[in-house]
Amino acid sequence: MKLLSRKQIEALAEFKSEDFLTTSFYMDTDKSRMTKKEIDLSFKNLLNKNKARINKIDLGREKKESLFKDLEKIRRFFSRNSTSHKSSGLAIFSCSKKDFWHIFNLSDPPRNIIVFDHNPYIRPLSAILDEYHSICTLLLDRREAVWYEIFMAEISLLQNLITDVPPKVKEGGWEGYESKRIERHVATHLHEHFKNTAQITFSLFKKNHFDWLFLGCKDELFTKFESLLHPYIKNKLKGRIRTKPSDSLDKVLSEAIQLEKKLKKEEEDEIVDRLISELEKGGLAISGVKDTLKKLNRGEVQTLVVTRNFSKQGKICPRCNFMFLEEPRCPSCRVKTENVVDIIDEAVEVAMDKNCQVKHVIPPSKLRRYGNIGAFLRYKT
Repeated sequence: MKLLSRKQIEALAEFKSEDFLTTSFYMDTDKSRMTKKEIDLSFKNLLNKNKARINKIDLGREKKESLFKDLEKIRRFFSRNSTSHKSSGLAIFSCSKKDFWHIFNLSDPPRNIIVFDHNPYIRPLSAILDEYHSICTLLLDRREAVWYEIFMAEISLLQNLITDVPPKVKEGGWEGYESKRIERHVATHLHEHFKNTAQITFSLFKKNHFDWLFLGCKDELFTKFESLLHPYIKNKLKGRIRTKPSDSLDKVLSEAIQLEKKLKKEEEDEIVDRLISELEKGGLAISGVKDTLKKLNRGEVQTLVVTRNFSKQGKICPRCNFMFLEEPRCPSCRVKTENVVDIIDEAVEVAMDKNCQVKHVIPPSKLRRYGNIGAFLRYKT
């Protein structure tokens, strides 16, 4: 199954086994950077390392058996599918004693890691998904319009439109009057073509709820067409690409991905700068692991901002699910807290569960100076 939506992550996060641990497996399988032999060797080393780790974990016999079965199932799956596997990354989640098994093909390579915990380690999935926007790409010329949907580096045709717009004419006729009449006729047809294109674009947005609009057209057409767009669509127009309706899918996708990466970096820089500004003026923001966890526990976080692949061990209360860095007992209910491998993953899961936005920032960034994690708050206490 390909990772495509936040709903998939939320469904995965709902699984939790109180009695047995869940194995979360992430593997970089990008064959554009590594040979199959190198990938297979990395897989073998990762598996052997974690088999040895299971033997050292203080767990009962049944729980260890479940983990060993997880690794064996992952080994068999990888051995059967490594040759045909085409995605840049692979994620597998397994809890053998609970018959839990989920596979995701990833468009971005993750860090090679295996995590044993009561619930699936979802943070790398959230980070990958946050890299992408749902994009409508419109290519336009005087006679044709083509709409594509682009998401997670994949492109698909949505719709096309061909209008019988007469070609431009050279001056002719008595003192050019005839050519001016033809020009008005051509301009009317061109206006209708642009008007229909704008209406179809709005309809597609209402149906598909795209995040961004990219436009490919000549400069001489842009102003005439842009003025016909609905104000809502104008706000979604994020940039232009150097493409035309007759261009290949590969060229359109390449141009769109290049623009998406540029906009993503600008977006990340802007949100980090805004967070720092709020912090420095004592506004609605917090930073650092300890303080951010405290605000998440209280439900005060509006947007969580975290450096991608930043992790930290921590503790969680098994009764009220409050998160901490080092508290041996929950200050709220006095129950003994439990160790978790990555408290940042728990924070991402809690934020998603509370309908907070989660923004993953690719390092290096200024967020590092503020503990690699922070949040915009709903209100100040």
